[in-house]
Amino acid sequence: MAANNSVFRTRDLNKLLAETRGKKALKKVLGPLELMMLGIGAIVGTGIFVLTGTAAANYAGPALILSFIFSGVTCCFAALCYSELAAMIPVAGSAYTFGYVGLGEIWAWMIGWDLLMEYMVAVSAVAVGWSGYIVALIESAGGKLPAAIINPPGLKGGMINLPCILILFVILLFLIRGMTQTAKLNDILVVIKLSVVILFIVVGAAHIKPVNWHPFFPYGVSGVFKGAAIVFFAYIGFDAVSSAAEEVKNPQKDLPIGIIGSLLVCTVLYIFVAAVLTGVLPYYTYKNTAAPVAFALQKIGITWGSAAVSVGAICGLTSVLLVMSYGSTRILFSLSRDGLLPQAFSDVHPKYGTPVKSTIIVGIIVMLLSGFVSLDRLATLTNIGTLFAFIIVSASVIVLRKRRPEYKRPFRCPWVPFVPIMSMILCCWLVVDLPVFTKKVFVIWLAIGLVIYFAYSRRHSVMNGEEEETPSPTDGN
Repeated sequence: MAANNSVFRTRDLNKLLAETRGKKALKKVLGPLELMMLGIGAIVGTGIFVLTGTAAANYAGPALILSFIFSGVTCCFAALCYSELAAMIPVAGSAYTFGYVGLGEIWAWMIGWDLLMEYMVAVSAVAVGWSGYIVALIESAGGKLPAAIINPPGLKGGMINLPCILILFVILLFLIRGMTQTAKLNDILVVIKLSVVILFIVVGAAHIKPVNWHPFFPYGVSGVFKGAAIVFFAYIGFDAVSSAAEEVKNPQKDLPIGIIGSLLVCTVLYIFVAAVLTGVLPYYTYKNTAAPVAFALQKIGITWGSAAVSVGAICGLTSVLLVMSYGSTRILFSLSRDGLLPQAFSDVHPKYGTPVKSTIIVGIIVMLLSGFVSLDRLATLTNIGTLFAFIIVSASVIVLRKRRPEYKRPFRCPWVPFVPIMSMILCCWLVVDLPVFTKKVFVIWLAIGLVIYFAYSRRHSVMNGEEEETPSPTDGN
Protein backbone atom coordinates (compact mmCIF):
# COMPACT_ATOMS: atom_id res chain seq x y z
CA MET A 1 0.00 0.00 0.00
CA ALA A 2 1.26 3.46 -0.95
CA ALA A 3 0.23 6.97 -0.10
CA ASN A 4 -2.62 8.01 -2.34
CA ASN A 5 -2.35 11.58 -3.67
CA SER A 6 -5.08 11.22 -6.29
CA VAL A 7 -7.88 13.78 -6.32
CA PHE A 8 -10.20 10.75 -6.36
CA ARG A 9 -8.90 9.31 -3.07
CA THR A 10 -11.71 8.19 -0.76
CA ARG A 11 -12.13 8.21 3.01
CA ASP A 12 -12.11 4.89 4.83
CA LEU A 13 -15.46 4.43 6.58
CA ASN A 14 -13.99 2.86 9.73
CA LYS A 15 -11.52 5.75 10.22
CA LEU A 16 -14.30 8.23 9.56
CA LEU A 17 -16.54 6.66 12.20
CA ALA A 18 -13.63 6.65 14.68
CA GLU A 19 -13.36 10.44 14.28
CA THR A 20 -16.96 10.84 15.46
CA ARG A 21 -15.86 9.49 18.84
CA GLY A 22 -12.87 11.82 19.18
CA LYS A 23 -12.44 15.25 20.73
CA LYS A 24 -14.07 16.92 17.73
CA ALA A 25 -17.19 14.75 17.96
CA LEU A 26 -20.65 16.27 18.30
CA LYS A 27 -23.12 15.38 21.07
CA LYS A 28 -25.71 12.66 20.28
CA VAL A 29 -29.06 14.07 21.38
CA LEU A 30 -31.60 13.48 18.56
CA GLY A 31 -34.25 10.77 18.14
CA PRO A 32 -36.61 9.85 15.24
CA LEU A 33 -39.31 12.39 16.18
CA GLU A 34 -36.78 15.23 16.41
CA LEU A 35 -35.39 14.21 13.01
CA MET A 36 -38.83 14.21 11.37
CA MET A 37 -39.54 17.60 12.90
CA LEU A 38 -36.18 18.88 11.64
CA GLY A 39 -37.08 17.67 8.14
CA ILE A 40 -40.55 19.21 8.21
CA GLY A 41 -39.05 22.34 9.77
CA ALA A 42 -36.71 22.75 6.81
CA ILE A 43 -39.18 21.71 4.11
CA VAL A 44 -42.39 23.61 4.90
CA GLY A 45 -41.58 27.28 4.39
CA THR A 46 -40.96 29.59 1.45
CA GLY A 47 -42.01 26.99 -1.11
CA ILE A 48 -45.52 26.51 0.22
CA PHE A 49 -46.19 30.03 1.55
CA VAL A 50 -44.63 32.01 -1.33
CA LEU A 51 -43.73 30.05 -4.49
CA THR A 52 -47.01 28.17 -4.98
CA GLY A 53 -48.77 31.26 -6.30
CA THR A 54 -45.93 32.17 -8.67
CA ALA A 55 -45.71 28.63 -10.06
CA ALA A 56 -49.48 28.38 -10.57
CA ALA A 57 -49.85 31.81 -12.20
CA ASN A 58 -46.80 31.73 -14.47
CA TYR A 59 -45.94 28.10 -15.19
CA ALA A 60 -48.43 25.33 -14.44
CA GLY A 61 -51.91 26.66 -13.63
CA PRO A 62 -54.12 24.05 -11.88
CA ALA A 63 -51.66 21.40 -13.10
CA LEU A 64 -49.47 22.65 -10.24
CA ILE A 65 -50.78 19.54 -8.47
CA LEU A 66 -48.85 17.42 -10.97
CA SER A 67 -45.79 19.68 -10.59
CA PHE A 68 -45.73 18.89 -6.88
CA ILE A 69 -46.19 15.18 -7.56
CA PHE A 70 -43.32 15.15 -10.09
CA SER A 71 -40.99 17.02 -7.73
CA GLY A 72 -42.10 14.79 -4.86
CA VAL A 73 -41.38 11.59 -6.81
CA THR A 74 -37.95 12.93 -7.74
CA CYS A 75 -37.24 13.63 -4.09
CA CYS A 76 -38.52 10.20 -3.03
CA PHE A 77 -35.95 8.50 -5.27
CA ALA A 78 -33.24 10.74 -3.85
CA ALA A 79 -34.51 10.22 -0.27
CA LEU A 80 -34.11 6.44 -0.57
CA CYS A 81 -30.49 6.98 -1.64
CA TYR A 82 -29.91 9.44 1.21
CA SER A 83 -31.38 6.98 3.70
CA GLU A 84 -29.01 4.17 2.72
CA LEU A 85 -25.92 6.37 2.94
CA ALA A 86 -26.99 8.27 6.07
CA ALA A 87 -27.61 5.02 7.97
CA MET A 88 -24.34 3.56 6.71
CA ILE A 89 -22.26 6.73 7.22
CA PRO A 90 -23.74 8.51 10.29
CA VAL A 91 -21.28 11.41 10.12
CA ALA A 92 -21.90 15.16 9.87
CA GLY A 93 -21.63 16.56 6.36
CA SER A 94 -24.54 15.01 4.45
CA ALA A 95 -23.88 14.61 0.71
CA TYR A 96 -20.33 15.90 1.12
CA THR A 97 -19.35 13.02 3.42
CA PHE A 98 -21.22 10.48 1.27
CA GLY A 99 -19.34 11.69 -1.81
CA TYR A 100 -16.00 11.48 0.04
CA VAL A 101 -16.54 7.81 0.92
CA GLY A 102 -18.10 6.86 -2.40
CA LEU A 103 -16.67 8.95 -5.26
CA GLY A 104 -13.49 10.61 -4.00
CA GLU A 105 -12.09 13.84 -2.61
CA ILE A 106 -12.53 16.12 -5.62
CA TRP A 107 -16.21 15.22 -5.93
CA ALA A 108 -16.67 15.54 -2.17
CA TRP A 109 -15.10 18.99 -2.18
CA MET A 110 -17.25 20.17 -5.08
CA ILE A 111 -20.45 18.98 -3.43
CA GLY A 112 -19.38 20.44 -0.06
CA TRP A 113 -18.61 23.76 -1.73
CA ASP A 114 -21.94 23.54 -3.54
CA LEU A 115 -23.83 22.81 -0.31
CA LEU A 116 -22.28 25.81 1.43
CA MET A 117 -23.67 28.02 -1.34
CA GLU A 118 -27.02 26.22 -1.36
CA TYR A 119 -27.67 26.53 2.37
CA MET A 120 -26.35 30.06 2.86
CA VAL A 121 -28.20 31.47 -0.15
CA ALA A 122 -31.35 29.67 0.99
CA VAL A 123 -31.04 31.07 4.51
CA SER A 124 -30.47 34.58 3.16
CA ALA A 125 -33.41 34.38 0.75
CA VAL A 126 -35.76 32.98 3.41
CA ALA A 127 -34.64 35.69 5.86
CA VAL A 128 -35.71 38.32 3.31
CA GLY A 129 -39.11 36.61 3.06
CA TRP A 130 -39.37 36.50 6.85
CA SER A 131 -38.64 40.22 7.00
CA GLY A 132 -41.36 40.90 4.43
CA TYR A 133 -44.00 39.05 6.47
CA ILE A 134 -42.98 40.84 9.68
CA VAL A 135 -43.14 44.26 7.98
CA ALA A 136 -46.56 43.40 6.52
CA LEU A 137 -47.89 42.35 9.93
CA ILE A 138 -46.61 45.56 11.54
CA GLU A 139 -48.23 47.65 8.80
CA SER A 140 -51.54 45.77 9.08
CA ALA A 141 -51.53 46.67 12.76
CA GLY A 142 -51.14 50.37 11.88
CA GLY A 143 -47.37 50.64 12.31
CA LYS A 144 -44.87 51.96 9.80
CA LEU A 145 -41.16 51.20 9.56
CA PRO A 146 -38.82 53.50 7.58
CA ALA A 147 -37.70 52.10 4.22
CA ALA A 148 -34.06 52.70 5.18
CA ILE A 149 -34.12 49.83 7.71
CA ILE A 150 -36.32 47.29 5.88
CA ASN A 151 -34.74 47.29 2.41
CA PRO A 152 -31.21 46.59 1.17
CA PRO A 153 -29.22 49.37 -0.56
CA GLY A 154 -30.59 50.30 -3.97
CA LEU A 155 -34.16 49.16 -3.26
CA LYS A 156 -36.85 51.74 -2.39
CA GLY A 157 -34.58 54.03 -0.39
CA GLY A 158 -33.15 51.20 1.64
CA MET A 159 -29.87 51.10 3.55
CA ILE A 160 -30.14 47.81 5.46
CA ASN A 161 -32.72 45.05 5.94
CA LEU A 162 -32.54 45.14 9.73
CA PRO A 163 -35.27 42.55 10.53
CA CYS A 164 -33.21 39.94 8.62
CA ILE A 165 -30.13 40.60 10.71
CA LEU A 166 -32.05 40.54 13.99
CA ILE A 167 -33.76 37.16 13.38
CA LEU A 168 -30.53 35.59 12.11
CA PHE A 169 -28.72 36.81 15.22
CA VAL A 170 -31.31 35.06 17.40
CA ILE A 171 -30.93 31.88 15.31
CA LEU A 172 -27.15 32.12 15.77
CA LEU A 173 -27.53 32.19 19.56
CA PHE A 174 -29.73 29.07 19.54
CA LEU A 175 -27.29 27.16 17.32
CA ILE A 176 -24.36 28.04 19.57
CA ARG A 177 -26.18 26.72 22.65
CA GLY A 178 -26.67 23.28 21.11
CA MET A 179 -29.09 20.95 19.35
CA THR A 180 -31.25 20.22 22.42
CA GLN A 181 -32.48 23.82 22.67
CA THR A 182 -32.57 24.22 18.88
CA ALA A 183 -34.68 21.08 18.41
CA LYS A 184 -37.16 22.17 21.11
CA LEU A 185 -37.68 25.56 19.45
CA ASN A 186 -38.04 23.88 16.05
CA ASP A 187 -40.67 21.45 17.40
CA ILE A 188 -42.83 24.35 18.60
CA LEU A 189 -42.53 26.22 15.29
CA VAL A 190 -43.32 23.10 13.25
CA VAL A 191 -46.49 22.35 15.24
CA ILE A 192 -47.72 25.92 14.65
CA LYS A 193 -47.05 25.98 10.93
CA LEU A 194 -48.48 22.49 10.30
CA SER A 195 -51.64 23.57 12.13
CA VAL A 196 -51.91 26.58 9.84
CA VAL A 197 -51.39 24.52 6.66
CA ILE A 198 -54.05 22.01 7.77
CA LEU A 199 -56.35 24.92 8.67
CA PHE A 200 -56.01 26.31 5.14
CA ILE A 201 -56.76 22.91 3.58
CA VAL A 202 -59.85 22.31 5.74
CA VAL A 203 -61.30 25.84 5.47
CA GLY A 204 -60.40 26.33 1.82
CA ALA A 205 -61.81 22.96 0.69
CA ALA A 206 -65.34 24.19 1.43
CA HIS A 207 -64.87 27.07 -1.05
CA ILE A 208 -63.48 25.11 -4.00
CA LYS A 209 -65.16 25.79 -7.36
CA PRO A 210 -64.26 23.01 -9.86
CA VAL A 211 -64.61 25.50 -12.72
CA ASN A 212 -61.35 27.11 -11.52
CA TRP A 213 -59.51 23.90 -12.46
CA HIS A 214 -60.34 24.47 -16.15
CA PRO A 215 -58.28 24.64 -18.27
CA PHE A 216 -56.12 22.23 -16.28
CA PHE A 217 -53.06 22.72 -18.54
CA PRO A 218 -53.15 26.45 -19.47
CA TYR A 219 -49.42 26.41 -20.23
CA GLY A 220 -49.35 22.95 -21.79
CA VAL A 221 -47.79 19.80 -20.41
CA SER A 222 -44.34 21.45 -20.49
CA GLY A 223 -45.65 23.92 -17.92
CA VAL A 224 -45.93 21.05 -15.43
CA PHE A 225 -42.19 20.43 -15.61
CA LYS A 226 -41.29 24.12 -15.54
CA GLY A 227 -43.52 24.48 -12.50
CA ALA A 228 -41.86 21.43 -10.93
CA ALA A 229 -38.43 23.03 -11.37
CA ILE A 230 -39.68 26.10 -9.47
CA VAL A 231 -41.65 24.41 -6.67
CA PHE A 232 -38.77 21.98 -6.15
CA PHE A 233 -37.62 24.69 -3.73
CA ALA A 234 -40.58 23.64 -1.58
CA TYR A 235 -38.98 20.21 -1.00
CA ILE A 236 -35.51 21.40 -0.15
CA GLY A 237 -34.65 20.56 3.41
CA PHE A 238 -35.13 16.83 3.90
CA ASP A 239 -31.46 16.41 2.99
CA ALA A 240 -30.63 18.64 5.97
CA VAL A 241 -31.75 15.74 8.18
CA SER A 242 -28.72 13.76 7.04
CA SER A 243 -26.44 16.62 8.10
CA ALA A 244 -27.56 15.86 11.67
CA ALA A 245 -26.37 12.23 11.40
CA GLU A 246 -23.53 12.61 13.90
CA GLU A 247 -25.88 13.96 16.57
CA VAL A 248 -28.41 11.11 16.35
CA LYS A 249 -28.68 8.57 19.17
CA ASN A 250 -29.51 5.60 16.90
CA PRO A 251 -28.62 6.78 13.37
CA GLN A 252 -28.92 3.39 11.66
CA LYS A 253 -32.62 3.18 12.49
CA ASP A 254 -33.70 6.78 13.02
CA LEU A 255 -32.19 8.56 10.00
CA PRO A 256 -34.26 6.71 7.36
CA ILE A 257 -37.39 7.38 9.44
CA GLY A 258 -36.55 11.09 9.68
CA ILE A 259 -35.65 11.52 5.99
CA ILE A 260 -38.44 9.51 4.35
CA GLY A 261 -41.09 10.33 6.97
CA SER A 262 -40.67 14.11 6.74
CA LEU A 263 -40.71 13.98 2.93
CA LEU A 264 -43.89 11.89 2.74
CA VAL A 265 -45.77 14.11 5.21
CA CYS A 266 -44.84 17.26 3.29
CA THR A 267 -45.62 15.76 -0.14
CA VAL A 268 -49.17 14.90 0.91
CA LEU A 269 -49.70 18.36 2.41
CA TYR A 270 -48.34 20.07 -0.73
CA ILE A 271 -50.65 18.18 -3.07
CA PHE A 272 -53.70 19.17 -0.99
CA VAL A 273 -52.55 22.81 -0.72
CA ALA A 274 -52.02 23.03 -4.50
CA ALA A 275 -55.48 21.56 -5.15
CA VAL A 276 -57.20 23.96 -2.73
CA LEU A 277 -55.19 26.99 -3.85
CA THR A 278 -56.10 26.60 -7.53
CA GLY A 279 -59.65 25.54 -6.69
CA VAL A 280 -60.77 28.50 -4.60
CA LEU A 281 -59.51 31.15 -7.07
CA PRO A 282 -58.49 31.14 -10.76
CA TYR A 283 -54.75 30.42 -11.08
CA TYR A 284 -53.98 33.76 -12.77
CA THR A 285 -55.15 35.78 -9.74
CA TYR A 286 -51.94 34.80 -7.92
CA LYS A 287 -49.72 36.58 -10.43
CA ASN A 288 -48.94 39.60 -8.25
CA THR A 289 -48.96 38.21 -4.72
CA ALA A 290 -46.04 36.96 -2.64
CA ALA A 291 -48.35 35.43 -0.03
CA PRO A 292 -50.78 33.25 -2.04
CA VAL A 293 -52.16 31.20 0.87
CA ALA A 294 -53.10 34.26 2.94
CA PHE A 295 -54.28 36.04 -0.25
CA ALA A 296 -56.67 33.20 -1.12
CA LEU A 297 -58.31 33.21 2.30
CA GLN A 298 -58.64 36.99 2.24
CA LYS A 299 -60.30 36.93 -1.19
CA ILE A 300 -62.92 34.40 -0.11
CA GLY A 301 -63.75 36.51 2.96
CA ILE A 302 -61.95 34.55 5.69
CA THR A 303 -59.88 37.44 7.03
CA TRP A 304 -59.17 35.79 10.39
CA GLY A 305 -57.74 32.83 8.49
CA SER A 306 -55.54 35.15 6.46
CA ALA A 307 -54.07 36.62 9.65
CA ALA A 308 -53.51 33.12 11.09
CA VAL A 309 -51.69 32.06 7.91
CA SER A 310 -49.41 35.09 8.16
CA VAL A 311 -48.44 34.12 11.71
CA GLY A 312 -47.97 30.51 10.63
CA ALA A 313 -45.82 31.62 7.70
CA ILE A 314 -43.55 33.56 10.05
CA CYS A 315 -43.18 30.47 12.26
CA GLY A 316 -42.60 28.34 9.19
CA LEU A 317 -39.93 30.59 7.79
CA THR A 318 -38.26 30.81 11.21
CA SER A 319 -37.95 27.03 11.43
CA VAL A 320 -36.50 26.93 7.90
CA LEU A 321 -33.91 29.51 8.94
CA LEU A 322 -33.10 27.42 11.99
CA VAL A 323 -32.62 24.09 10.19
CA MET A 324 -30.90 25.41 7.06
CA SER A 325 -28.49 27.53 9.15
CA TYR A 326 -27.78 24.42 11.20
CA GLY A 327 -27.08 22.42 8.02
CA SER A 328 -24.63 24.98 6.66
CA THR A 329 -22.66 25.04 9.92
CA ARG A 330 -22.31 21.23 9.84
CA ILE A 331 -21.08 21.27 6.24
CA LEU A 332 -18.44 23.86 7.11
CA PHE A 333 -17.53 21.82 10.22
CA SER A 334 -17.01 18.67 8.12
CA LEU A 335 -14.94 20.41 5.43
CA SER A 336 -12.73 21.85 8.16
CA ARG A 337 -12.33 18.58 10.08
CA ASP A 338 -11.15 16.93 6.87
CA GLY A 339 -8.56 19.69 6.32
CA LEU A 340 -10.17 21.06 3.15
CA LEU A 341 -10.78 24.36 4.93
CA PRO A 342 -8.90 25.82 7.95
CA GLN A 343 -9.03 23.48 10.95
CA ALA A 344 -10.25 26.23 13.30
CA PHE A 345 -13.78 25.84 11.93
CA SER A 346 -13.99 22.28 13.31
CA ASP A 347 -13.24 23.23 16.93
CA VAL A 348 -16.05 22.02 19.22
CA HIS A 349 -17.02 24.10 22.27
CA PRO A 350 -16.19 22.13 25.46
CA LYS A 351 -19.45 23.12 27.19
CA TYR A 352 -22.05 23.25 24.42
CA GLY A 353 -20.60 20.51 22.18
CA THR A 354 -21.21 22.62 19.05
CA PRO A 355 -18.86 23.98 16.36
CA VAL A 356 -19.07 27.58 17.59
CA LYS A 357 -16.56 29.09 15.12
CA SER A 358 -18.34 27.52 12.13
CA THR A 359 -21.65 28.76 13.48
CA ILE A 360 -20.39 32.33 13.93
CA ILE A 361 -18.81 32.60 10.47
CA VAL A 362 -21.95 31.23 8.78
CA GLY A 363 -24.09 33.61 10.85
CA ILE A 364 -22.03 36.64 9.83
CA ILE A 365 -22.13 35.72 6.12
CA VAL A 366 -25.91 35.17 5.96
CA MET A 367 -26.54 38.35 7.97
CA LEU A 368 -24.49 40.37 5.50
CA LEU A 369 -26.14 38.73 2.47
CA SER A 370 -29.72 39.15 3.67
CA GLY A 371 -29.16 42.60 5.18
CA PHE A 372 -27.42 44.23 2.23
CA VAL A 373 -28.15 42.20 -0.92
CA SER A 374 -31.35 41.62 -2.88
CA LEU A 375 -31.52 37.88 -3.49
CA ASP A 376 -34.59 37.47 -5.73
CA ARG A 377 -32.70 35.90 -8.66
CA LEU A 378 -30.26 33.98 -6.47
CA ALA A 379 -33.03 31.96 -4.78
CA THR A 380 -33.07 29.49 -7.68
CA LEU A 381 -29.38 28.78 -6.96
CA THR A 382 -30.63 26.77 -4.01
CA ASN A 383 -32.57 24.53 -6.42
CA ILE A 384 -29.63 23.77 -8.70
CA GLY A 385 -27.31 23.24 -5.73
CA THR A 386 -29.70 20.71 -4.21
CA LEU A 387 -30.23 18.89 -7.49
CA PHE A 388 -26.46 18.60 -7.94
CA ALA A 389 -26.20 17.15 -4.42
CA PHE A 390 -28.95 14.62 -5.17
CA ILE A 391 -27.10 13.47 -8.29
CA ILE A 392 -23.86 12.95 -6.35
CA VAL A 393 -25.61 11.03 -3.55
CA SER A 394 -27.43 8.78 -6.02
CA ALA A 395 -24.20 8.02 -7.88
CA SER A 396 -22.47 7.26 -4.56
CA VAL A 397 -25.02 4.54 -3.77
CA ILE A 398 -24.21 2.72 -7.02
CA VAL A 399 -20.44 3.13 -6.68
CA LEU A 400 -20.34 1.99 -3.05
CA ARG A 401 -22.50 -1.07 -3.79
CA LYS A 402 -19.89 -2.01 -6.39
CA ARG A 403 -16.65 -1.03 -4.64
CA ARG A 404 -17.54 -1.63 -0.98
CA PRO A 405 -20.14 -4.42 -0.77
CA GLU A 406 -18.71 -5.42 2.63
CA TYR A 407 -19.88 -2.20 4.32
CA LYS A 408 -22.81 -2.77 6.69
CA ARG A 409 -26.03 -1.21 5.36
CA PRO A 410 -28.70 -0.97 8.10
CA PHE A 411 -31.08 0.47 5.48
CA ARG A 412 -30.84 -0.66 1.85
CA CYS A 413 -32.21 1.45 -0.99
CA PRO A 414 -34.52 -0.85 -3.00
CA TRP A 415 -34.06 -1.71 -6.67
CA VAL A 416 -30.47 -0.54 -7.09
CA PRO A 417 -29.34 0.64 -9.61
CA PHE A 418 -32.83 1.51 -10.96
CA VAL A 419 -33.78 3.92 -8.12
CA PRO A 420 -30.45 5.86 -8.07
CA ILE A 421 -30.42 6.09 -11.88
CA MET A 422 -34.02 7.38 -11.95
CA SER A 423 -33.08 9.90 -9.27
CA MET A 424 -30.20 11.19 -11.41
CA ILE A 425 -32.29 11.33 -14.59
CA LEU A 426 -35.16 13.22 -12.95
CA CYS A 427 -32.78 15.66 -11.24
CA CYS A 428 -31.04 16.39 -14.55
CA TRP A 429 -34.46 16.94 -16.14
CA LEU A 430 -35.31 19.58 -13.54
CA VAL A 431 -31.90 21.26 -13.95
CA VAL A 432 -32.62 21.73 -17.67
CA ASP A 433 -35.80 23.67 -16.84
CA LEU A 434 -34.05 26.12 -14.48
CA PRO A 435 -33.25 29.69 -15.68
CA VAL A 436 -30.04 30.21 -17.70
CA PHE A 437 -28.85 32.83 -15.20
CA THR A 438 -28.95 30.22 -12.44
CA LYS A 439 -26.82 27.79 -14.43
CA LYS A 440 -24.23 30.45 -15.27
CA VAL A 441 -23.79 31.58 -11.65
CA PHE A 442 -23.61 27.96 -10.51
CA VAL A 443 -20.79 27.19 -12.96
CA ILE A 444 -18.88 30.29 -11.79
CA TRP A 445 -19.27 29.20 -8.16
CA LEU A 446 -17.97 25.70 -8.93
CA ALA A 447 -15.01 27.22 -10.83
CA ILE A 448 -14.11 29.28 -7.75
CA GLY A 449 -14.34 26.07 -5.71
CA LEU A 450 -11.89 24.28 -8.00
CA VAL A 451 -9.37 27.11 -7.62
CA ILE A 452 -9.62 26.89 -3.81
CA TYR A 453 -9.26 23.11 -3.90
CA PHE A 454 -6.06 23.07 -5.92
CA ALA A 455 -4.61 26.14 -4.18
CA TYR A 456 -5.36 25.09 -0.58
CA SER A 457 -7.59 22.10 0.10
CA ARG A 458 -5.63 19.38 -1.67
CA ARG A 459 -2.39 20.24 0.17
CA HIS A 460 -4.05 20.47 3.60
CA SER A 461 -6.34 17.44 3.34
CA VAL A 462 -6.13 14.93 6.20
CA MET A 463 -5.77 12.32 3.46
CA ASN A 464 -2.26 13.53 2.64
CA GLY A 465 0.26 10.89 3.65
CA GLU A 466 -2.46 8.35 4.46
CA GLU A 467 -2.41 4.96 2.82
CA GLU A 468 -5.59 3.97 1.08
CA GLU A 469 -6.49 0.33 0.86
CA THR A 470 -6.85 -0.87 -2.71
CA PRO A 471 -10.17 -2.68 -3.18
CA SER A 472 -9.71 -6.42 -3.65
CA PRO A 473 -10.88 -8.03 -6.88
CA THR A 474 -13.84 -9.51 -5.01
CA ASP A 475 -15.18 -6.05 -4.17
CA GLY A 476 -16.72 -5.76 -7.59
CA ASN A 477 -18.55 -9.05 -7.39
